[in-house]
Amino acid sequence: MNKILLLLSAAACTLLACKQSGDKDKGQSLAAEAAFDNKDYHTQSNADSVKGTHLFLDIEVSFDTKMITGSALWDIENPYKKSQIIFDTKDLVIDSVFLDGVTKAAYTLGNPDSVLGTALNVTIKPENKSVKIYYHTTDKATALQWLAPEQTFGKQHPFLYTQSESIHARTWIPVQDGPGVRYTYDAKVTVPKGLMALMSATNPQQKAADGVYTFHMDKPIPAYLMALAVGDIGFKSIDDRTGVYAEPSILAKAYNEFTDVGKMVHTAEELYGPYRWGRYDILVLPSGFPIGGMENPKLTFCTPTILAGDKSLVNLIAHELAHNWSGNLVTNHTWNDFWLNEGFTMYFERRITEAMQGKSYTDMQWELGYQDLVATMEDLKDKPEDTHLRLNLKGRNPDDGLTDIAYEKGAHLLKLIELTVGRAKMDTFLTQYFNDNAFKTMNTKDFIDYLNKHLLDQNPDWKMKININEWVYSAGIPKSCPRADMERFVKVDSVAKKFTTGTKAAALPAVQWSTYEWMHFLRQMVTSNINLEQMKDLDQVYHLTQTQNSEKADLWYLLSIKTKYTPAYPAMRSFLYVTGREKFLQPLYKEMMKTAEGKQMASEIYTLARPNYHPLTQKVVDEIVK
Repeated sequence: MNKILLLLSAAACTLLACKQSGDKDKGQSLAAEAAFDNKDYHTQSNADSVKGTHLFLDIEVSFDTKMITGSALWDIENPYKKSQIIFDTKDLVIDSVFLDGVTKAAYTLGNPDSVLGTALNVTIKPENKSVKIYYHTTDKATALQWLAPEQTFGKQHPFLYTQSESIHARTWIPVQDGPGVRYTYDAKVTVPKGLMALMSATNPQQKAADGVYTFHMDKPIPAYLMALAVGDIGFKSIDDRTGVYAEPSILAKAYNEFTDVGKMVHTAEELYGPYRWGRYDILVLPSGFPIGGMENPKLTFCTPTILAGDKSLVNLIAHELAHNWSGNLVTNHTWNDFWLNEGFTMYFERRITEAMQGKSYTDMQWELGYQDLVATMEDLKDKPEDTHLRLNLKGRNPDDGLTDIAYEKGAHLLKLIELTVGRAKMDTFLTQYFNDNAFKTMNTKDFIDYLNKHLLDQNPDWKMKININEWVYSAGIPKSCPRADMERFVKVDSVAKKFTTGTKAAALPAVQWSTYEWMHFLRQMVTSNINLEQMKDLDQVYHLTQTQNSEKADLWYLLSIKTKYTPAYPAMRSFLYVTGREKFLQPLYKEMMKTAEGKQMASEIYTLARPNYHPLTQKVVDEIVK
């Protein structure tokens, strides 16, 4: 019996048995588990039989042509004596291929796929030890954002950065591009003189006079963690193993924001064991960066929108730091298992924050996260299968799975486990999990087996209370989902009610509010019938139009669009012209598109702002603004 028939047979038997026992929900979840295999459908490579084990990348970055040109030399292992090795590429031009440095190889390119790209099939012999691919990128590379000088903070030099997650590494490197494929790498990168190059590897702290930089990564990583940045960049040390990179004009501001990062690393280690990557540095990118942060090993890429001036948004760094355990150290086997990266990291982030900021502060994060989860469930009401933790993204772009389901539903499951078994047992379990699976991949089924063996088998009542199959293989939010203590938000709710019923802004006890209290308040205002006079009153007292806190600003601008509070429009336009963080852009453009006046404003803003946005963000906003 072939594999597909076996799976279908197993699913049918499971359903029948469960129906007979009256346990329909369990039958559905177990059948779903049986129907999902662990094949990575988002790589066309054959890394399961012929694998690239070490990469030497030798590339030159040209801002004149907006092109990366060079070679990728792969050491290969071919234990099954296969006659070809297959690499993932997308919108790359392959110039030539050599075997063992001397023999020109025969190769073919497969049929282009709009999501997966074009397979590069290289003919090899069992005795071949390496494959060297000469290539160059094109203007279709979704991983690359080329910034003109005027799109940077310094306005004097161009800038380039990559964003390889989830399957975009193949647009700038020929690579076996699956999260379950790990390799080490070295690189030589040549850039224009006067600029610095950085990678997800050992990094320079000063500019090279000749523009040539070398890099080394001795820990095996998947392709989505390949990263490159080139620009006018300076460095400032925080302590002996942490530091910050940024354009010189914002370096001091970035350093002041991140002075507690060294302490943050120590806090993470006290929770779940040693940091295994050597240095932990942060690169603050220009404002067009499409996401909050990217956990590239040794060098987190982050958005400048967290530079609020008061360290109020630095918890984002706690998230990217936590990824060095959950994600970088233990990696989701396929993008269907994405929650094993992000759910764990969200939970870990909040444990770091609680240790540094206290429980009541972190409870607000948990509650805002729960609100985000509820909103995402509503957004996906027509796609209930996408609200499972274990996804089925076969035939789809894996970026479709990058939602709050993985982050928040995953984190709340781990919180439920903690509350059920006790924090001490939970921490012991997670520390062992990271140690046992370091530099390996993990799929959902194997994680559940590991969880049962090393924790839940100790007490049958725990299994029953958690009901992990409901969380992983069923839609929606389980009734067992924990909620945080609402102590501080209850007070905010009272203030919001007073304001909407006539109390003046000056009488509100909001001066000392944290970012999260303001976010909770403003979210309530968005769903209320606040009028223009109340908007003006809030703005005059709390100067929200001028806030440097991006989280507050985004909600305030959303509220301004809804209420047509035009005094905030110039600041909102400036915000949208320079900020490329997709999380902030989507709600503002969507709100503008609800009215004829707003549509015109959205079109005007987007026409000017679009060149500053990353290609992936452009694609998303294009669909909103049409």
